[in-house]
Amino acid sequence: MSSPPTLPVSTSQTTINIGGGGGGVSSQSQPPIATPAFRAFVSRISSSLRQAFSQRRPWYELVDRSSISRPENLSEAYSRIRKNFTYFRVNYLTLIVFALAISLITHPFSLLVLLGLLASWSFLYLFRPSDQPVVLFGRTFADRETLGILSLLTIFVIFLTSVGSLLISALMVGLAIACAHGAFRVPEDLFLDDQEVTSSGF
Repeated sequence: MSSPPTLPVSTSQTTINIGGGGGGVSSQSQPPIATPAFRAFVSRISSSLRQAFSQRRPWYELVDRSSISRPENLSEAYSRIRKNFTYFRVNYLTLIVFALAISLITHPFSLLVLLGLLASWSFLYLFRPSDQPVVLFGRTFADRETLGILSLLTIFVIFLTSVGSLLISALMVGLAIACAHGAFRVPEDLFLDDQEVTSSGF
């Protein structure tokens, strides 16, 4: 009895073409969001964020009005800022990120430009399979050329448009809030609590 004929098996590749026709950007691979590199990146980011937020101080300590007093001089203000930044660093960074987020939400065009820039980096360079070159308008670009184009695009967006000034102003506002709080927050009770925990063996 003869064996049944073997059926051919073929694997299909996902072809992504942006721009339509013969031009645009094409890549014969799975989307970047489905690659192992992207999943590993998201996993590392999630782990780092969880570890960072585990070191966050309670917000009620940040807004404790009984510990607010005016510094006597600039030297004392600088000393308070250093100590408070060491203790509240995660809280301060959260405030700065919040200021950046508010600025971008209130300026939708800048937010869309940054999202487009991030998508370009992710799709064309960071999470693109190394064996799949970028094809733009029928021309194949090497990794070094792709990196150069994306770097020039980033410099243009950040320094030659309103996006850069928006980010810098939001960053300065967040830093100003953190420095003002650090200068007026008396840090002695915070470090006394840390010393008590250390001496108790925890």
